[in-house]
Amino acid sequence: MFGWFAALMPREEKFFDYFEQHARILVESSAELRELFRQGADIADRSRRINKLEADADEVTHEVMLAVRRTFITPFDRSDIQDLTVTMDDAIDQMKQTVKAISLFEVTEFEEPMRAITEKIVSASEITCELILALRDMKKKSSQMMAMSAKITQLEEAVDDLYDHGLKSLYLAHRNDTPMAYIVGAEIYDHLEKIVDRIEDVAERVNSIVIEHL
Repeated sequence: MFGWFAALMPREEKFFDYFEQHARILVESSAELRELFRQGADIADRSRRINKLEADADEVTHEVMLAVRRTFITPFDRSDIQDLTVTMDDAIDQMKQTVKAISLFEVTEFEEPMRAITEKIVSASEITCELILALRDMKKKSSQMMAMSAKITQLEEAVDDLYDHGLKSLYLAHRNDTPMAYIVGAEIYDHLEKIVDRIEDVAERVNSIVIEHL
């Protein structure tokens, strides 16, 4: 009986606003990360911007968690809302962890595969934002959303290849006399790969929500 009553109640749209705000922060953060890795970038300034965006994302997460507790009718399952929000936040947090490692190890030069990975991160973030925007009308846009998710998976696979190539090149360059440079570089590669993994997690979470509501 409650199910019929809930179906008649107006859907709370503010959660979609929160998701979209979060997704736009993801895109902006990825763009700042790409700029940080470019030759001659002001690393300290870009790092500050990413840290500020990560704090903004944390605030959105906080607002969502409050809204979940206070809202009577949600657009889909509360646990899905929370999981999607946390997953997006994790992706942005991983960008913060990347710049933290760069600052900690005082890195000022970046390998070409690292810069290539940041390009993939921007592409994956932009597609993810499109995916999140489509959530409002997921039943009509389900096929397009599945195609977007597939593109994100392809980008993740491309990043895996760049990661392997980058690590190999790093090892060959530093194995004899500068092992610490390899360790630091490998740490940064690891953080970059994790960013894309977390973005792919967002796509998988959206897919689960769509499938549940078809």
